[in-house]
Amino acid sequence: MKTFKMLSLELLKDEKLQSYPLTDGIIINQESSHKSWILEMYIDRQYATDFAPYKGTDTILNVRAVISYPDNEPATFRVVVQDIIEMPDHKHVSVLLKGTLNSGRRQYAEQLLLELVEQGLKGNELLEKFKSDMRTRPRLKSSTQTKK
Repeated sequence: MKTFKMLSLELLKDEKLQSYPLTDGIIINQESSHKSWILEMYIDRQYATDFAPYKGTDTILNVRAVISYPDNEPATFRVVVQDIIEMPDHKHVSVLLKGTLNSGRRQYAEQLLLELVEQGLKGNELLEKFKSDMRTRPRLKSSTQTKK
């Protein structure tokens, strides 16, 4: 098994990415034949309602997580909600997700650049928009990262 620090998590909901501020988070690559990953995030209790309807179901959620370093490309996962545990402080919950890493995805930077060029951006305008979007990581129109 390998463990990684989870820095951020976004849930694809109604074709939009919902970001969750993490108090803490960890991702575990189980390195099994099923290629299973475990994502656990420690978040403010108010966000538990976003995940509660999926607990104990087989509903697959598409999420993006930034692992280890803030500048890393977000990794996309297909997960189910395994558990939601209220913490003793009654202010936070632990949300346990289990699933698989999406494979076969093109690099985010390449997809972003292609979309910006298709929008007709050139020169300094292209460069500035590219740098800005690489920092904010908007969901791309042609993205296959969260579809499968």
